[in-house]
Amino acid sequence: MSHDRYRESVRELSDRIVAAQKGIRILDAIKWDDRIREAFFAGGCRALPPVDRGYYERNRLGFDVDTLRDAFDRIERDVVARLGPVNPAGQLMIRMAREYRTVLRMLVARGTPEFSRLAQELYGRSTDAFHAGGPSVADLAALLDGALRGIHAGMFLEEEPRTIPMDRAVGLLQERLDRVFDDPAASVRVTVSDGIVADAAAGSDYIKLRKDALFSERELRLLEVHEGWVHVGTTLNGRAQPCCTFLSKGTPSTSITQEGLALLIEVISFRSHPARLRRVTDRIRGIHLAEQGATFVDVFRQLREEGRGEDEAYTACVRIFRGSTPDGGPFTKDLSYSKGFVQIYNFIRLAVRRGLLDRIPLLFCGKLKLEDVGTLAELRSQGLVAPPRYLPPPLLDLNALTAWMAYSNFLNRLDLAQVEADFAHLF
Repeated sequence: MSHDRYRESVRELSDRIVAAQKGIRILDAIKWDDRIREAFFAGGCRALPPVDRGYYERNRLGFDVDTLRDAFDRIERDVVARLGPVNPAGQLMIRMAREYRTVLRMLVARGTPEFSRLAQELYGRSTDAFHAGGPSVADLAALLDGALRGIHAGMFLEEEPRTIPMDRAVGLLQERLDRVFDDPAASVRVTVSDGIVADAAAGSDYIKLRKDALFSERELRLLEVHEGWVHVGTTLNGRAQPCCTFLSKGTPSTSITQEGLALLIEVISFRSHPARLRRVTDRIRGIHLAEQGATFVDVFRQLREEGRGEDEAYTACVRIFRGSTPDGGPFTKDLSYSKGFVQIYNFIRLAVRRGLLDRIPLLFCGKLKLEDVGTLAELRSQGLVAPPRYLPPPLLDLNALTAWMAYSNFLNRLDLAQVEADFAHLF
């Protein structure tokens, strides 16, 4: 096969994956509507929310599962037939096709215990270790929780009040994103939605803000980074790929890298804050409790006893149990943030140590798993993957990040307990 024909085959197969997955919207398929919230609070927050299998069956998926499953089967067969089973681009597409079939099984299982089992297969579990014999995601959450409790006890890092109304928030965020995404062909829209659980969510070239939400200046800065620079940016970079357009679409396994990147950029751009990390940590701890058999009410009460407001506790619990039932096990996607943060941080440290700084921008070529970076480097050398058009401003010049990581490689060798003992007289 000539190189031109090879490129054409990769592009054609890639476009077929993009087209096939178009109707799959996981979060839309598992969301809880306002009636569930009203019923829960009307019952004094004592009874489980009225969500069962029938609730999800009334929220139709909008596509025929068997037809879509067959489409991914055909794509996988055609990838093997035309590219072979070990071709680097083909291997990425085969994995995507298989993963989407698992997603379909998970969505069919909404409202059953099988849903949570498949979510854990796709997104992981709170007991997953970061390396052999190392701490788990749940261990990280416990450590962060202890640190955040100490910070809040100091009472000098209060969360900013939410005083910016919706129309003003849309205008401010749009203005800031226009400065980063300055190509008219890749404009990013900020819109209003009343159908999302979170205050904001990113689409392919837009960010939705919840209709009834108020925002603080700090939250808008965070949304600019998390939803704009990272989620929308990687989508646009993937869409601009000359051949591997599948990089514009993420599967559940890419969520770990995507959310980890977003959280890391929040931190290194100084946009994050303790209240933000507390919400991320609460969700991990709640997932861990649910994996051990805790119900929606159990987790809700735990968060309330720890000082969370009713709305904050309810929102966290919905994110943990959506797609499942209030006593049927968790939806584990929210493990991705901290799990991905640690993986990406360690990857960048090693890239700096080995002098392979050119691998870092590859993380933003599109939606990918961290494990794919080596494959993407190979595809880049073949001309099948292009460098990212949009990078978060802190990564436009890698000098500062490299200096930080150079020190980080040494700092991680220090015994913090001994350092704390040496510094005891300062505190």
